[in-house]
Amino acid sequence: MARLGSPWPDDVTIELRYRVVDVFSDVPLAGNAVCVVLDPCPEPVMAAIAREVNLSETTFPTVTGENRYEMRIFTPTTELPFAGHPSLGTAWVLGPGSWEQTTDGTTVLVVADAAGATMSQPDPSFHDAGAAGPAAVKALDLPDVRAVRVGEAGGMRHLVVATDAALNRLDPDPVAVAAASRRAGATTLVAVRRLDDHTLHARVFAPRAGVAEDPGTGSAAGPAAMVARETWRTAEDVSILQGAEIGRPSTLFARADARDGELERVAVGGHAVVVARGEFRL
Repeated sequence: MARLGSPWPDDVTIELRYRVVDVFSDVPLAGNAVCVVLDPCPEPVMAAIAREVNLSETTFPTVTGENRYEMRIFTPTTELPFAGHPSLGTAWVLGPGSWEQTTDGTTVLVVADAAGATMSQPDPSFHDAGAAGPAAVKALDLPDVRAVRVGEAGGMRHLVVATDAALNRLDPDPVAVAAASRRAGATTLVAVRRLDDHTLHARVFAPRAGVAEDPGTGSAAGPAAMVARETWRTAEDVSILQGAEIGRPSTLFARADARDGELERVAVGGHAVVVARGEFRL
């Protein structure tokens, strides 16, 4: 007979090692946290662990070969096909080197060292937001909007609003944000402001993924850098400041390479630090 909520018999206890890592920060209790579960986990339990941890994402990597692994990513409410800071944090936990990571058919290269990790985001693209544009502007209630674009890299789509207005007082309605994002087929609604040619300020709202506001969004950093280059002619390499408004200051590093106006490559990285380690006993 199995325990309530457990797929195992009463006399079986499963131990799963984990690490909690703060990504996009070099100090603990900042950046964006991810829980990395290091031991094989039965599929029915993955979502339950993600709900238990209640971080924006929890990952379940399986090493499949030399410097290769497959990974599943869960928020407290859903599974994601790809996400930025979980990819960086997981590769960093697995160890230094160049890792080929596959999630739901999306393969990216993640390079980890002692300080953090950097990943390439394949197939970058961005285009006009169409009917989702006015909905995004209304949801954010922003003046001085310069552009509304849909950016995509690594299989994740983001609705990006470029503005000259300060972002610190934004408090959008999650229902309106979700509706605008859904209209664009996007996971998040991103507000981005140029601080100087090498620095952006961003806020990322993701109620469709069960996260009201994300403190550091690697999958959105590339698209935000793309839109900033198009809108303000910012540098190829930028730092993106995010998360201070919710008490989790993050610094993301992004590079958007273009030739003849066409995007060729997007890369995103950041520092990482372990803040907790232990084991689940189920």
